[in-house]
Amino acid sequence: MNRLTKNGQRLVAFGAINAFLAVALGAFGAHGLQDILTPNALQTWHTGVDYHGFHALGLILVGQLATTTNQVTRAGWWLLAGITLFSGSLYLLALSGIKPLGIVTPFGGLCFLIGWFLLARALLKQSDHTQEQPEKSL
Repeated sequence: MNRLTKNGQRLVAFGAINAFLAVALGAFGAHGLQDILTPNALQTWHTGVDYHGFHALGLILVGQLATTTNQVTRAGWWLLAGITLFSGSLYLLALSGIKPLGIVTPFGGLCFLIGWFLLARALLKQSDHTQEQPEKSL
């Protein structure tokens, strides 16, 4: 494993924790909630799990890349905020049935978009800088 920055280590750890949670919550939804929730609420739960798991893997990726720039690290924090707001609001909505909770979900989606945008921008900026400098030969 390459040497990670402190923030990179944190993002990888948060990614691993969130991947664990996504699997646990997915299993809980499939086995513990299927007889309790309506089919629509169960679908809402599984949408939260899908985005939770996908972005947990994204956090691990971003943590690995966080050695490059602060923009990469910021991207990871935006993804973590997105998991919390997007998936968290869907979990609460599915369990409680309180429809106004759905207003939070798009803010989580916006956090996801900002995170992925910041990552792309940081990596494209980095590739522009590396093209300007000649590679060193061994």
